[in-house]
Amino acid sequence: MTQEMKRYAIGTDIGGSHISCALVSLLEKKLVKDSIRSQQVNNQAPAEEILDNWCIALQKTKELVSEDELAGIGFAIPGPFDYANGIALFTHEVAKYEKLYGVDIADELAKRLEMSAAKFRFMNDATAFAVGEAWAGKAKNVTRSLSVTLGTGFGSAFIDEGLPVVERTDVPRLGCVWHLPYRNGIADDYFSTRWFTKRYHEETGHMVSGVKAIADNAADNPVAKKTFVEFGTNLGDFLGPWLKKFEAEMLVIGGNVSGAYQWIEEAFSVSLKKQDIYMPVEISELMENSAIAGSAHMFDETFWGHVKPMLSKM
Repeated sequence: MTQEMKRYAIGTDIGGSHISCALVSLLEKKLVKDSIRSQQVNNQAPAEEILDNWCIALQKTKELVSEDELAGIGFAIPGPFDYANGIALFTHEVAKYEKLYGVDIADELAKRLEMSAAKFRFMNDATAFAVGEAWAGKAKNVTRSLSVTLGTGFGSAFIDEGLPVVERTDVPRLGCVWHLPYRNGIADDYFSTRWFTKRYHEETGHMVSGVKAIADNAADNPVAKKTFVEFGTNLGDFLGPWLKKFEAEMLVIGGNVSGAYQWIEEAFSVSLKKQDIYMPVEISELMENSAIAGSAHMFDETFWGHVKPMLSKM
């Protein structure tokens, strides 16, 4: 059976404290039912321990399919990472997986899983999320979409005809927005969980664990409501010019902050309308599974032929 004819790939999402993976049908464009496997991971552990824990989940999923039907394993993984060569570049600045710095992930996993290193492919996690939404999610019926993940960080990717756009005049440098200047810092400072906790503390003097703690009190707490309105307004003001420049037909939002979208929606919509932007804004249904689907999609050889040259620019 040729690589092109293989029916399945394993898609993998590497989070800050866990790994999740699933078998994905490349023909049906969906996760195989009951194939999701997860494993908790200490991101400060030695490299050997991290890799061993990743392989616990991967091996369980791998056992669900014959080798003849498995195209390979795709990874949605945060940066900094050498996606073209499968080498981790995490440093103390990101405060996770630092012990993996310089490790050839494909080679190490190949040894543990008894596979060829060529059967491992890697993509930025936010890009994989956007690819998954365009391939099998909310954006599958539009040509141009912007997908963002609002959580620990501010992930984003621009998609045109199913492919990420990383180097073009209508998208920012690197094809994402987290690094762009905004107010007294960069966008990532203002559109992530830490902005909410910091802002709420400034207003109330109380420290909260995350966005959910603020959302749970929003119905009866004017300060919580105000915090969400400020966030929604800022997000619309920031994203609006890029949505227009890219001529996006849809915005898809994922990440844990999307669970509080009801409190953000009105202010965000008002901001966009002031800029004459009326496109659909959709909340991801697949969430983490979108990144899993997007990473598995790298084993569609037509898609891979287009995206492989972009990996060094992510």
